[in-house]
Amino acid sequence: MTEPYDVIIAGAGPVGLFLACELGLRHISVLVLERNAQQESPWKVEPLGLRGLNIQSVEAFYRRGLLGRLFNLDDRPQYGKKPGFQFGGHFAGMKINVNQLEPERWIYRLPGPAFGPGPTSMHQIEKVLTEQAESLGVEILRGYPVTRIAQDKNSVTVEAAERSFKGKWLVGCDGGRSFVRKEAGFDFVGTETNLTGYATHIDLDSREKLKTGFNVSKTGMYINVPNGAFHLMEFEDESFDRSQDITSEHLQEVLNRAIGRDDVKIMKVHLASSYTDRSMQATSYRRNRVLLAGDAAHIHSPLGGQGKNVGLGDAMNLGWKLASTVRREHLEQSSESPQDLSLLDTYESERYPIAASVLDWTRAQVTALKPDAFGRATRALLEDLIQTDDGANLFIDRIWGLSQRYRLDENAANAHPLIGSSAPDFVFEDGSRLGSKLEGGRGLLLDLGGDAALNDLVEKFEGEVDYLGLDAKEKCRLKALLIRPDGIVSWVVEENAEADLGAAKAALDKWFTL
Repeated sequence: MTEPYDVIIAGAGPVGLFLACELGLRHISVLVLERNAQQESPWKVEPLGLRGLNIQSVEAFYRRGLLGRLFNLDDRPQYGKKPGFQFGGHFAGMKINVNQLEPERWIYRLPGPAFGPGPTSMHQIEKVLTEQAESLGVEILRGYPVTRIAQDKNSVTVEAAERSFKGKWLVGCDGGRSFVRKEAGFDFVGTETNLTGYATHIDLDSREKLKTGFNVSKTGMYINVPNGAFHLMEFEDESFDRSQDITSEHLQEVLNRAIGRDDVKIMKVHLASSYTDRSMQATSYRRNRVLLAGDAAHIHSPLGGQGKNVGLGDAMNLGWKLASTVRREHLEQSSESPQDLSLLDTYESERYPIAASVLDWTRAQVTALKPDAFGRATRALLEDLIQTDDGANLFIDRIWGLSQRYRLDENAANAHPLIGSSAPDFVFEDGSRLGSKLEGGRGLLLDLGGDAALNDLVEKFEGEVDYLGLDAKEKCRLKALLIRPDGIVSWVVEENAEADLGAAKAALDKWFTL
């Protein structure tokens, strides 16, 4: 039995690694246990390892100073309504034209490095996060599949690779077939399979006979990617036994059914895996001292590529809250009063609706792909909607995550629209931006109007909340904001309004009291 860790994380994928970085940033002792012995994998590089980060994920990397290690920040695209077509995502294979985007619809979204999604790879994401985690003192053990967990009132014991580890908390980031979720007894509910999908890297003898991109087929859809990736989705094959090997012969049969002929031959299968549209979600994200994040907490079809993004959002939301809970435990070791987990439990209340929405988003796409009269009618209606400016902006909003908002309290319906939303990326008078001010992982009381009384509010939260008094070039008609470590606004003052200091104190106490 090793010395106790503050947090043990099962899984060294992007979600587990991002969470480890968030905890390490706050000097929490972290152990990551990964079942795979090697970090490298052909599934993590091109062609099948390509991934797209939505705005929420881009902001998360940006606010921790990591975005420049994923993208060339000088080459980030500028978006706005203009002629022509530029791919901005898809819904059930129906492509969205980002040139129809009207940024002025989102008054608190300012142009900058984090405005817009970006393509990268699983390999690059994990490489950046592994380097960051190790620099923060996080211990990562590969080849350590978790085989048993047991918890008591104050700790969790984890067995992996014939060793035992003890931690105050355990977070399952171990994927859709999560051992942690099953072993800890979480309920997992939702909808069952309608289709079987295949993600493949194959060589075809007559690839030019097939249209590139997204193609609705007689049995579902196929996606022909010029880089060698080829995806098939078939409604008639939902009974395929996914425990068996995917043979070239089976893939050929699926392809023939999709295109309605047999003159395109599969010459070689480099990689192939299967998936379904089974959409499930844990009914709770915490059971005593075990938490879930990412695919361990929710699974769905990969349509629209939202899985990794919602998982990274889980990690960004959970990290600072779990760190604060651990630090509070250290301070209250001698106290006999019940442990206050109200901050930690806002992780579930805030993230659960986000994942539930993503599950519905993928279910709707499956419905629009069904090769029957109902699917065709739904698809025809959506195609007309997507062609309109209003429709295109609605879909871009959902795919990119422009309007994502947490309900921070019961009065959220009457709150300022920025409460629970991402803070604008202000450009300050000295040329710096808000994003860089959040790299330390602390809260920020931002004073754009020179109110001396605000600085006094953060004195009792030293080390938890920074005060910044700077004017901005574009203030979005705002005078002051309280920003959580994850970049979410929890208190705001309009430009011509008086600051409600009582409300500010209440927000500080709620989010930052140890």
